[in-house]
Amino acid sequence: MICNTCIRSVVARVGILSKTRSQLINIRNLNAGLHLSYTLKPEFSMNLNMMVDSGSTAKRGPVVDVLPEKDDDGGYVSGGWKSEDGKLSCGYSSFRGKRATMEDCYDIKNTKIEGQTVCMFGIFDGHGGSRAAEYLKKHLFDNLMKHPKFMENTKLAISETYKQTDVDFLDSEKDTYRDDGSTASTAVLVGNHLYVANVGDSRTVISKAGKAIPLSEDHKPNRSDERKRIESAGGVVMWAGTWRVGGVLAMSRAFGNRMLKQFVVAEPEIQDQKIDEELELLVLASDGLWDVVPNEECIMSRMRFQLLDQKKNLRQPQEN
Repeated sequence: MICNTCIRSVVARVGILSKTRSQLINIRNLNAGLHLSYTLKPEFSMNLNMMVDSGSTAKRGPVVDVLPEKDDDGGYVSGGWKSEDGKLSCGYSSFRGKRATMEDCYDIKNTKIEGQTVCMFGIFDGHGGSRAAEYLKKHLFDNLMKHPKFMENTKLAISETYKQTDVDFLDSEKDTYRDDGSTASTAVLVGNHLYVANVGDSRTVISKAGKAIPLSEDHKPNRSDERKRIESAGGVVMWAGTWRVGGVLAMSRAFGNRMLKQFVVAEPEIQDQKIDEELELLVLASDGLWDVVPNEECIMSRMRFQLLDQKKNLRQPQEN
């Protein structure tokens, strides 16, 4: 369990101009017990459903799945969720950029396993269609919780689950003519231990003492180690407006992408650390944010909003 630590999630108000879509989940640490809180705007409150997993076992409590209704036009959606005991909440913000359809998804789950609080947050940035991102939203965290070593060796479980879920998705699409793909950037909180995994160019950034610290490194084809891996497997990296695998894909790791699977793997890079009072903020977002907003600017913008919120609360009359 997390002790003497408060995590609070807020919805960022960041203006973004991008050809891609953006997904954003923020988690803020306020050092005061396990508590995440947010303000859910009235216009979005009707779009929030809370569902409980009926497949719970004796070791695993109910899984709270925070899923807004599907927004087919990709219009701006924001909101969040708060646990019944008030100790846990999260916030999200999502909108489509210049693409014709929304191809991105996010997932947020909360449960207890073997007496420990488990929270999962994920950003899935689809390309070539939305089917890969939708598959990850539906299956990735469920598969992870079913892994026999999830609590014993979480890093191993995450790595194996990512790769097996990719295999399962490709198998589910074998009779189609589609070649959808997706990134995945996830943060899994088990008790007071945080595991951040990444495939693709979505990103997770934390703030400590006001300093932005990335917990994932974008998988780009021109990254020296990624280029070496791709070329060693017989692939090529070439310039086509940006660096691309085979002149096609602008990222070097992804789920799906059957035609490039030999080179574009779904093996995650994973970082882990204990949560303490130094953690101020954690942000997961797709490249729709990071392509136009530097890590430091995103963190500082969120901190400024937090200060404004605090000043606003101080000005409000106190109840007797």
